[in-house]
Order: sequence, then structure tokens, then C-alpha cells
Amino acid sequence: MQQLVILGTHAFAAEVADLVAACDGFAVAAFAENRDRARCARPLHGHPVVWVDELAAMAGDHLAVCSIGTTQRRGFVEHAAALGMRFATLVHPAATIAPSARLGPGTLAGAGAVVGAQTTIGAHVIVNRGVLVGHHTQIGDYVTLSPGANVAGKATVGEQAYVGMAAVVLDGRSVGRGALVGAGALVTRDVPAATHVQGVPARVVREAIEPH
Repeated sequence: MQQLVILGTHAFAAEVADLVAACDGFAVAAFAENRDRARCARPLHGHPVVWVDELAAMAGDHLAVCSIGTTQRRGFVEHAAALGMRFATLVHPAATIAPSARLGPGTLAGAGAVVGAQTTIGAHVIVNRGVLVGHHTQIGDYVTLSPGANVAGKATVGEQAYVGMAAVVLDGRSVGRGALVGAGALVTRDVPAATHVQGVPARVVREAIEPH
């Protein structure tokens, strides 16, 4: 049984813990915190909470996944990696991943997710519940695909972009690095990097945004 440390201690951590429980061969050993030491004083969902610096001592026989739902999880992941942690890829048994698709380390695929043929999902991506990703699509590192999002075939979603709940990205469209596609938006044109789009069809509402 591979022991896992879940990075993060807030609401999404519980969902990631349930995902771990659903995946054969993995078990939650601890949660890790990197901002508020007070959260290490008591267990979370029956497991200890360790401070991030303690991961160095656990790196030899534990793997990690990150439960921070926003794309700002990058800092925590990179800190853990610098301490020697390696990362698991978790796929819920109720997800469907094409045999020719590839998922990077630290990526999570929730229940009901579907990933099509010849698609590449980068590292530390959240493919949340019910997400659909079409064939020959490229999803960059640290992307968040929220529940019910639908990214069609031959599309591209750049690193650290955030696609909101039930948003749709049409065939062949691209979403730039660090962009934010609002919940329910319909992307019919390419979305520039660091741009927030919203609506049906999706229109620019803000530019030069920080990662969501």
C-alpha cells in the first residue's frame, strides 16, 4: 500500500482523500500545511497534519498529491518537490482514460471524468468530477478543469489556466497560459494568456490577471 501525503488542509482536501480511498493501492498517511502552523495541532479527517518542512523526512517512502483547487497550488508543489517528494497520479475507478492518453505526475482525475484518445494532460492538473476532455487535446501543467467542464478535441489549455464549472471550450480553440474561463462560458474563439472570459459566447471581461 503506497502511503500518500495530501498537500493542503482546506475543503478540497476531503474530496482528494476520498479519491485516494477509491484508488487501489493507495492510502492517506497525512495532510501537509504550508501557511498556518496552528492547523498542525489537530488531526484532519483522522490523519495527522504535518508542517511542510517535515516532508523531507517522509520523501523516501511517501508520495504526494496536492489538494489546492486553485492554480496557485504551484508554489506548494514546488516546495514539496524541493524537499524530495515525488508525486502520484490518481484516477478514480469511475473515470475513463483512453489507453493512448497520458497523464502527468500529481494529476487527479475524478469520478465521471473522460479523457479522449491521444490527449496529453500535464503535471499537477485537476480533472474534476464529470470533466470531458476530447481527443488530441493538450492540457498544460497546473491547469484546473472544474466539475462538468467540457474541453473538446484538438484544443489547447495553457499552463496554470482555470476552466470554470460547466464551461465549454469548442474544438480546436486555445486557452492561454494563466487564463480564466468563467463558469458556464462558451469559448468559441481563442482566449489570450492571462485573460478572464465569461458568457455565451465568451467575451473578455478582464486582462492581465494573476493565476486564479
